[in-house]
Amino acid sequence: MESELYLHPSFTAEKSQAAKVVSTVQPYVYACVFSSLCIIVGVIWDISWHTSIGRDGLFAPPHMVIYVGAVVSGVFSGYQVLRTSFFSPAEEKSQAVKFWGIFHGSLGALFCIWGAIAMLTSAPFDDWWHNTYGLDVTILSPPHTLLALGAIMIQFGTLVAVASSTNHLNINDSAKIHHWLFAIAAGVLVAGFFTVLSDYLSKHQMHRALFYQISSVIFPLFLIMVTRASNMKWAATATAAVYMSILLLMLWILPIFHAYPRLGPVLNHIDHYQAFNFPLLLVFPALAIDWIFYKFPNKKGWVKAAYSAILFLAVFFVVQWYFGTFLLTSTVARNSFFGGSSWYFGSDPDYAFRYAFRPEQVDSGFSLIKGLLIAAVFAVISAFVGYKWGSWMKKVQR
Repeated sequence: MESELYLHPSFTAEKSQAAKVVSTVQPYVYACVFSSLCIIVGVIWDISWHTSIGRDGLFAPPHMVIYVGAVVSGVFSGYQVLRTSFFSPAEEKSQAVKFWGIFHGSLGALFCIWGAIAMLTSAPFDDWWHNTYGLDVTILSPPHTLLALGAIMIQFGTLVAVASSTNHLNINDSAKIHHWLFAIAAGVLVAGFFTVLSDYLSKHQMHRALFYQISSVIFPLFLIMVTRASNMKWAATATAAVYMSILLLMLWILPIFHAYPRLGPVLNHIDHYQAFNFPLLLVFPALAIDWIFYKFPNKKGWVKAAYSAILFLAVFFVVQWYFGTFLLTSTVARNSFFGGSSWYFGSDPDYAFRYAFRPEQVDSGFSLIKGLLIAAVFAVISAFVGYKWGSWMKKVQR
């Protein structure tokens, strides 16, 4: 009976089609997703290293994790370009992007290659910068900016590579791995932008209108893009969950390990890694966005985008305003779960506003209302761009 089942033509065709679907995820796509995860893990580790230990060398452990991400994405994407250019049939070449006259490759692979070059170039530049000017006082120093641009190019290239792979599928029921790879790639990209702008998105900033304006520019763009581009149900929620999972795992794992300051002055004596920021509660506004797209499938795109933008800001403001108060001022948050007690070794542990909002960092009354109205405009524009971007991602084939 079992042998008859395997000989049945329909079963053989179905099995063949399933194999075809699985094979559409090329190795370089997996490699790029892995690289994106390495990069964000290394960057967050590097920030914790600076706040816990201080000076790091060119080959410090966090840097090595970042370099692994850059090298893996560059090597696998470069191999994909060389294979397509010189060892693939003409039909496959015609479906690729041609550049420099002789090379053919996918759009995602090209972004990853250029991103890898930028990141590896930033490494000696960063080492020279530290040797010349000392410890960074801000995240976005010139070498870190080059590093961030390279990392974002790799993460964007990964997103495009997964989207292209997904768009070649014929059977949506077999696309689960593609959907999750897309959500992971998008979640890493959100985590990357959050990390780059963390100076403006920390718990000390959560009662400022500027915090909500910056958030309204960034997050609707990515969450609505994912919802539009992916056939995955609750895609924005999955993306927000990936972002939060990455930040939470780094928040919980790093402080387990010992770390001692190597620079002076040491005002806050520590013996473990200081955690990075607790993630924003993006899963709640992401649920609202997914609900809008699920509830109104036949509404025009710009209508759904506008609804989603306003609902995003409303939910995000309510959730984050009160959660920000909890993170900063509550003694319940001063533990390893929320990371509320983490503090830079060079800062006074008795600083008056360590667990309180500075008066100039709190907007209220008309100033807050005006700021939120501006944030609403930003959110709507961001949502429209995200919807258009998602529509393009849905069609990308190269």
